[in-house]
Amino acid sequence: MADDSIAVVDLERCQPDRCNYECANFCPPNRTGEECIVTREERHGTDGAFAGGPDQVSISEDLCLGETCGICVEKCPFDALEIINLPQELDEEPTHRYGENSFALYGLPAPQEGRVTGILGPNGIGKTTAVHALAGETVPNLGRFDEEPDWDDVLEAYRGTELQGYLGDLRAGEVTVARKPQYVDRIPDSFDGRTEELLAGVDERGVADELIERLGIGPVVDQPIDTLSGGELQRVALAATLVRDADFYFLDEITPYLDIGQRVTAARLVGELSEEGRSMLVVEHDLAVLDLLADALHIAYGEPGAFGVVTPPKSTKGGINQYLEGYLENENMRVRQEAIEFEEHAPRSATRGDTLVEYPDVRKSYGDGEFTLEVEGGAIRENEVLGIVGPNGIGKSTFAKLLAGRLEPDEGTVGADLDISYKPQYVEIDRPMRVDAFLRSITDAFGTSYWNTEIAGPLQLERVMEQNLTDLSGGERQRVAIAACLSKDADLYLLDEPSAHLDVEQRVLATRAIRRYTETHDATAMVIDHDIYMIDLLSDRLQVFDGEPAEHGHAGRPVSMREGMNAFLANLDVTFRRDERTGRPRINKPGSQKDREQKAAGEYYYAPTDE
Repeated sequence: MADDSIAVVDLERCQPDRCNYECANFCPPNRTGEECIVTREERHGTDGAFAGGPDQVSISEDLCLGETCGICVEKCPFDALEIINLPQELDEEPTHRYGENSFALYGLPAPQEGRVTGILGPNGIGKTTAVHALAGETVPNLGRFDEEPDWDDVLEAYRGTELQGYLGDLRAGEVTVARKPQYVDRIPDSFDGRTEELLAGVDERGVADELIERLGIGPVVDQPIDTLSGGELQRVALAATLVRDADFYFLDEITPYLDIGQRVTAARLVGELSEEGRSMLVVEHDLAVLDLLADALHIAYGEPGAFGVVTPPKSTKGGINQYLEGYLENENMRVRQEAIEFEEHAPRSATRGDTLVEYPDVRKSYGDGEFTLEVEGGAIRENEVLGIVGPNGIGKSTFAKLLAGRLEPDEGTVGADLDISYKPQYVEIDRPMRVDAFLRSITDAFGTSYWNTEIAGPLQLERVMEQNLTDLSGGERQRVAIAACLSKDADLYLLDEPSAHLDVEQRVLATRAIRRYTETHDATAMVIDHDIYMIDLLSDRLQVFDGEPAEHGHAGRPVSMREGMNAFLANLDVTFRRDERTGRPRINKPGSQKDREQKAAGEYYYAPTDE
């Protein structure tokens, strides 16, 4: 194979007991007597010292003809093979490769002392691998996966780079690190005590009480870890990391499960710690939060599951803008065919469609009045996307369940005459069936050109169709659930937190799928989400929830985006401006001149761009 190509075998999809080795039989080098594609046992013998089963295939990257051939990729009935051309500019050896025909990572981000360094890129591109390497939990093997990795080789490979000093100190044990894991829902698997016990055990700086108050986790400090919600676990995990006395902090996604107010609080805590001279490396998919946090930014690009490349650091503003435009200037690399565009001149005019449904004041209480939701009467219009925003625990999902008929209100009625397609907040799948069978059972349109183009394609479902529902990751489950919701005939499509577990690319594709579906079908949708970018791209109007979380919630009537955003952000004491180049929303630094000016003018979201 040419030096700029790699071969990847997905061992979970390679099923030699269900095929006739079409990949090997049709491979041109094989047909001339070469051993380009053979079984792993044939390649390595029977000692078992290789990944995968002995009958699964192994591809020789030295003999493979590269992506220009691609016959094996086309012939594989399970889409288990990829032959990928690497960027021509990529003339270095991998930083780390997991094994033969496995994922390869090129480059590492460079933590900078006393600064917040961000990493932005899709899932499956190697960001967490990079974090594990920089935290000293994985020794990079420099692509030599069949050898024991050696720190001396790593230090030699990075001699003369920004990372030389850091890696040398890490190897010598002269720097301390603290890492917040990506998947906070796994914390109860490794700790079974109460929240306060977890925090007390790691509070090296003596600031646990302060962080408990600022993160709003006081009500759960006496509770066992395994009883906490996702949002509570996320805040506890962040507190447990920031109370450590470390030189470098690695934070792998700080916003999942958090509402916008909690995200801003988390960002401020991270920023304050960096101002004390501590170094932070943050992996994040919420662009508004990343923009607020990071002093510099690395972009990770490539082919998810196959290879990833980490760029040298860029300015945060420039890096995010290039990522949204789909073109990395210094690398001369196009990472997306279409730019992500925002409304540059706000506010967009509200839709004036006919009314789909009017509803009166609605009231719903839980228990003995422990939580009460009051909804002002309003109207949902035909052919609009209504965004719903508000803090966690304020009743948004309760309202969704009232609309969907999952709950009965105490007073008033809503949605009684509507046919509603509902995607709940938490996607729980326990049906032992394949994805394609599940979706086929929902819609007669499954597999049609329209369905493939408008739903399956944008939601990247092709590679999960043959998997079982119970084997899907959180992001895969989310995309299948969105597809299932949009595949039904309904008067109203109600999606509760469709951005959860999705990376930036997947959020954009999901947003486009939802928006395009409503436009082409003259459909109406309501979308509850905490991602400001998704709400901005999707919504025609806004419904704002406020009140006291877990005690009482209030839902206003649907209003224009301008009125709604100003009311919502005023409650959070947060202002946004528009980037003059892309039109994207950007959080103003608290107390900055622009922040003060917009608050004085009462314009929290739609200030003109004059940078």
